[in-house]
Amino acid sequence: MKFKSIAFVAARQKQAQEALKALKKRYESVPPSRADVIVALGGDGFMLRTLHKYLHRNVPIYGMNRGSVGFMMNEYRPSGLLKRLQRAEPITLHPLRMVATDARGKKHEALAINEVSLLRYTRLAAKLRIKIDGHVRLDEMICDGALVATPAGSTAYNLSANGPIIPLGAELLALTPISAFRPRQWRGALLPSQAKVSFDVLDAKHRPVSAVADDLAVRNVHHVDVIVDPSVAPVLLFDPEHNLEERILREQFVV
Repeated sequence: MKFKSIAFVAARQKQAQEALKALKKRYESVPPSRADVIVALGGDGFMLRTLHKYLHRNVPIYGMNRGSVGFMMNEYRPSGLLKRLQRAEPITLHPLRMVATDARGKKHEALAINEVSLLRYTRLAAKLRIKIDGHVRLDEMICDGALVATPAGSTAYNLSANGPIIPLGAELLALTPISAFRPRQWRGALLPSQAKVSFDVLDAKHRPVSAVADDLAVRNVHHVDVIVDPSVAPVLLFDPEHNLEERILREQFVV
């Protein structure tokens, strides 16, 4: 892939800002609004923010790790960037669209690259009813919460909640309980990527729940719908030897 104009963006942390200065000295750059590729310097959290910020620009993003985990980032090396960009392999993601209805009946829409999660925010456990494509599949779950994760997000919060890792090409979603008390043996489900997942919050007045799409939170929700939005398709670029598919596969063999 050949790119004519590069923009650099960086997280606020010192090492990201130092990398930003070094790369701008070495390479010509333009503002993100005029670039045909964006190089993001930071960690996974910064990459998610960058993806959301430029979601509708249809410009590919190449990340270099100047943060902590860096699962969605490439290795940081200031030299040879132009050749790395030419060799980079694209991965197209399709985010989840969340529509959350709060206690006043107001609807809140947001997109999530990784996951949509429902979380209790008082000492009382949440009570959730779960529907798939309009059919009740779990009448009541007493839990800390639940989440729906994309394949790209399956190695994030979903994995820490003991959810399954999903290969990128599997066209599946992970529906994962968070600290379920009842039913205790239910470990979640793998769903077709086109499935519509709906949550009803039971006894919402006494057991309030938040809905979170990546980093956007809506308090005191009563109903939440989650579905993949195929019309939105951000593109990540990865070095061929460290592509996202390989990382997700490798993560399944970590002991």
